[in-house]
Amino acid sequence: MTVRDSILRELDKTPEDVLTMVLSFIQFLNSVQAQETFETALLSESSLAKDWLLPEEEDAWQHL
Repeated sequence: MTVRDSILRELDKTPEDVLTMVLSFIQFLNSVQAQETFETALLSESSLAKDWLLPEEEDAWQHL
């Protein structure tokens, strides 16, 4: 049985008012994950830009 299966089984036994809190928590976790992904991409951009802005890189991608 997977974790997802276990969660779904537990959700089937959970009262509606608790499910509302569970949904809010899941949405919160997803927003935190999305924010962390965005921040990682943003922080990587300045580091990668050093290579992206090289004349050799411009030449290599000129044909596209």
